[in-house]
Amino acid sequence: MNARNILIVAHAFRDDTVAAAARIAGIVEELGATPVFEAGDRTELTALVPQLASARVLGLDVPLADLDAAIVLGGDGTILRAAELVRGGTAPVLGINMGHVGFLAEIERDDMDDAVQRVIVGDYQVEERLALEVKVRDHAGRVVYETWALNEASIEKQSRERMIELVIGVDGRPLSSFGADGCVVATPTGSTAYNFSAGGPVVWPSVEAMAVVPISAHALFARPLVVGPEQHIAVEVAGISGSHGVLWCDGRRTHPLPPGARVSIGRSSDPVRLARLHPTAFTDRLVAKFQLPVHGWRGPSGSAMTDAVPVIPPARATNDEGTRPE
Repeated sequence: MNARNILIVAHAFRDDTVAAAARIAGIVEELGATPVFEAGDRTELTALVPQLASARVLGLDVPLADLDAAIVLGGDGTILRAAELVRGGTAPVLGINMGHVGFLAEIERDDMDDAVQRVIVGDYQVEERLALEVKVRDHAGRVVYETWALNEASIEKQSRERMIELVIGVDGRPLSSFGADGCVVATPTGSTAYNFSAGGPVVWPSVEAMAVVPISAHALFARPLVVGPEQHIAVEVAGISGSHGVLWCDGRRTHPLPPGARVSIGRSSDPVRLARLHPTAFTDRLVAKFQLPVHGWRGPSGSAMTDAVPVIPPARATNDEGTRPE
């Protein structure tokens, strides 16, 4: 078997993350694989760990197509950045939680060594997550911007002191219009992120759907909607209002929305691939990450839940990387 190329994604903002990145790079080399870094990450990490200067660089020494997997150290913000780095390739992403909530992470840092070894030998399953295809059209209908999202596409007001007037449509038919702070269109993966903060539903990852959630809307009918994965959603910035908006995708990619702009959102043909080492019930993940009260649950014989739910700090407004809520 040819040597595997393993992308390591980590920032240099925290000592424990730097130490973990150096350790993982060492394990990868010991097992006969090649550690690879994004150019900026290698520069920042090398300033603190000089031996990483010999590591290969993604896109320069190792093409995206030759990447076998990505190991990510951080919270959900770092995992979203990693998904962006491997977009267009086939490498799955394995998240090692160095943050707080970490819904996208597969394991905690204590299991790091074993996880790296399993990634090297390919001992994992690939879970495909629905992603969004996002296009912005101007008032004449011309596509002026295209991008994608794993968590959500949000259309937000540009000016803090005034609302934005939006018109929502599904499958080419108008549905409702309202003044609001904005509107979130989320995937099941993103249902526990910005969608959750905006009052949208939590959607199980096994459900293929998109949630449409107005933000602080002033309207009679502005309830969250759940639509099928093959539906097409349009959010227009009403031209008569003169209000300007801004599009954010995963809190990382942005584009201005002048009056008359339309944001078209649908299912992407290219899902995001996550590496899974062991199955974990999403119910247990919700309980652990949000510290949900489950005392008193009896359930089937032998499956009663106990106090042994991991203690994890409650979700905050932003994650460690300063992006959208985890």
